[in-house]
Amino acid sequence: MTTLYIRYPARAAAADNGVPASCQFALVGDGGNVMQQGAGALGNLGELVSTARRVVLLLAAADVSLLKVKMPPLSGARLKAALPNLVEEQVLGDPADCVLALAPASGDSDERVVAVANRAWLEVLVKALVAQGAHGVSALPVQLSLPLAPGSVSAALGVDDAGLELTLRTAPNEGLGLTLPNAAEPALHTLRALAGEAPVTLYVAPAQRAEYAAAAANVPGITIEEDNWVHRIAAAKAAAFDLAAGLGAVSGATARAWARWKWPYRIAVAAVLVNIVGMNWEWIRLKREADAVKQNMVQVFRAAYPNQPVTGDPVAQMRRNIAVARASSGGGTPDEFTNMSAVLGEALAVLPNREAVAGIEYKERSMTVKFKPNSVDANALAQVQAALVQRKMSATESGPGVWLVKAGGK
Repeated sequence: MTTLYIRYPARAAAADNGVPASCQFALVGDGGNVMQQGAGALGNLGELVSTARRVVLLLAAADVSLLKVKMPPLSGARLKAALPNLVEEQVLGDPADCVLALAPASGDSDERVVAVANRAWLEVLVKALVAQGAHGVSALPVQLSLPLAPGSVSAALGVDDAGLELTLRTAPNEGLGLTLPNAAEPALHTLRALAGEAPVTLYVAPAQRAEYAAAAANVPGITIEEDNWVHRIAAAKAAAFDLAAGLGAVSGATARAWARWKWPYRIAVAAVLVNIVGMNWEWIRLKREADAVKQNMVQVFRAAYPNQPVTGDPVAQMRRNIAVARASSGGGTPDEFTNMSAVLGEALAVLPNREAVAGIEYKERSMTVKFKPNSVDANALAQVQAALVQRKMSATESGPGVWLVKAGGK
C-alpha cells in the first residue's frame, strides 16, 4: 500500500492565464521509502491518485493560518461548535467560509492552535482528488512538514511563479508562510528577522544550495540544508491537523469506494434472503406434513378410544392402553420380564453348558445377560440368536461375555 504526498503551491502563485499550477509529489511506501517523485499539474496525477491508499495534500504555508487561541473548558463536540466564534477576531471575513482544525492540547496551557484555510478553495482541491479516484484525502499545512529541533526554527525557500515561497516553522504546531521577491540575500534577512535570536535551519533545493550558502555568510545563525521528501514525510506523519476532515472529504472517498461494492453487496444480500426464504418454506411444508400425520394418529386413537381424551403422544398412549388391556386379560407384552425370561430360558437350552449364566439384569424393556468367563463362544451365540429369532427376540453381544436381549428384534 502506498501514500501519495502532493505539495500544492500558494494560491498567489497560481497562474491566472489558465495554465494549471505545478505540484511536487512523492509516492511513498509503507516503510517510508520514496518510490516515485516528480512534478505535474494536479489534474494530471489521476493514475497515482487512484492507485494510492491515501493522498496527503500539503497546503502552502501562506494559505493556512495557525492561530493560538485560548480555549474555554468545553467538551470535544461543544468546543468544535464554538471554534468559529473563538477565532472570529483573528480571521478576516466570515469564519463560516473557513475550514477549521484544532490541534491536540499540549501541557497544562489553555491555549491551543487552530488551523484556518479557505473552505471554497480547499473544497475544489479535495473534490478534484476524489474525482480522480482518491480512496482517502488528508490536508495538512506544509509548514508542519519541516523537521524541527528543540530550541531552533526550521524554514524552507522554494521558487514559484510568484517569487520565493518562504515557509517557517517555529514550534511543533506553529508556523507561517509568505511570498518574497526572488532574491536570496534579502530573503535570508527577512527570515532572520522573523526567527528572532533562535538558530535557523533553512532547507533549499539541491541546485540552490551553493547560492544560499554564499548569501548565508552575511547572515548569522542560518544553516543551509538540502530539502528532500524523506525528512518532510517523517515530519508530516506526526502532524496533528487534517483540514480535509472538516469538508467531509474522507466520507466522499468512502462513498466512492462503497459504490464499487454496492452491487456485489446487493447480490450477496439477495442470495442470503433467497436461502432464508427457501429454508423457511421447507420448514413450513414439513411442519404441515407433521401436523397432518399427528392429526391422523389422533383420529385413529379417538376412533379406538372415543371416551378417552388425548393427553400427549397418541402412539405412546395407545401402546400403554394395549399393554393394560393385555395385562387385564391375563396376557403380557413380549418385552415384560416374565415373558422375556421364559423365552430366554428356552433359547439357552440349546447350550451344552446349562450353568454358563452368571447373572441377568432387566432394565428399560431389555435384558442384559452376563456369562461366566470362557463359557460361551461365537457358535453358541449364533445358536441362541437363531432360537430367539424363532420366538421374535434378538440377542447382540455388547461386550466380552455380555449379551443384550430385546423383544421384537429391537
